Amino acid sequence: MTAPLVLALDGGNSKTDLALVRADGEVVALVRGPLSSPHHLGLDGSLGVIDDLLARALDEAGIVDGDGPVAQVGQLFLAGVDFPSEVDEMQRAVAARRLAETVTVGNDTLAVLRAGTEQGWGVAVVCGAGINCVGVSPDRRRVGFPALGWTTGDWGGGYDVGVEATLAAARSEDGRGPKTTLERAVPQYFGLETPMQLAEAVHRGELHERRVIELSPVVFREAGHDAVAAKIVDRLAEEVVTMIRVTLERLELTQEPVPVALGGGLMQSGDPRLIGAIKAGLAHEAPAATVHVTSSPPIVGAALLGLDALGAGADAQARVRTELAHLSTNAETSQSPDGRERPGRSRR
Repeated sequence: MTAPLVLALDGGNSKTDLALVRADGEVVALVRGPLSSPHHLGLDGSLGVIDDLLARALDEAGIVDGDGPVAQVGQLFLAGVDFPSEVDEMQRAVAARRLAETVTVGNDTLAVLRAGTEQGWGVAVVCGAGINCVGVSPDRRRVGFPALGWTTGDWGGGYDVGVEATLAAARSEDGRGPKTTLERAVPQYFGLETPMQLAEAVHRGELHERRVIELSPVVFREAGHDAVAAKIVDRLAEEVVTMIRVTLERLELTQEPVPVALGGGLMQSGDPRLIGAIKAGLAHEAPAATVHVTSSPPIVGAALLGLDALGAGADAQARVRTELAHLSTNAETSQSPDGRERPGRSRR
């Protein structure tokens, strides 16, 4: 390294962003690839995605990949790193790869929190493929949730919304549930005519079950005129408000003017019913809190935390926000047509 460099990573359940940023906030590389959550890929699979993206980023930046650390500071935030044991395991694995002189590993909610706040504390909710929430107090106490799905009591995110929509469509067709326009809209999204055709396609392996995460926009659209779809959206809003309320209670901040950042694809869709219900619910539970949908992608938060570690000033922070926001809009996912990651180099 000839100058301090930050290696920032936001690894989610559907995509991964990796950026190389100088201490003045200049983004020298931003690359995007497939999901890297160790919960879905395992530790080795997650590290393989990171290796591939780092190789691409170094090529893009024109930096020679030698034997030493690539960056002075590494900030890696991933979905699926929930328990302290998982953080420690990933921390040891990336340290052995010598990605940076100092490396911090954490859950991706922390990147959303930093991206969505100027002071770096408050509450952040991530609602993308899954759902999670983290809170950090002004004195840096931190609380969160394992967010492992049904085993830890979670409901929410694109997958759960899609499952509920598919279930409602099937029950509407056969009479076990109320009639809903989802009966037509859900299979139609996949180019099919009926919920039974959709069920058969999934059963035969012709359609991957996880594609239900794509159905959230369908549910949001139908919620404007369909009671069943509206109930799904309202349930999601209630879950988000509940997570925020419990987080504030555990931090003893329910009466304080806490910033609440909403991130992830479902929040950034800006659906008025969803966002309006969250704001209304939070106004009742924590009237002093302020809630907003963050426009900055999580990779911005990871980079800002790296700049914080370097002691960078406001100008550098503003620059990285602007440049990463622009670049991330145009980033392309590094995946082949069959959905598999492209091969890259290993730093083992």
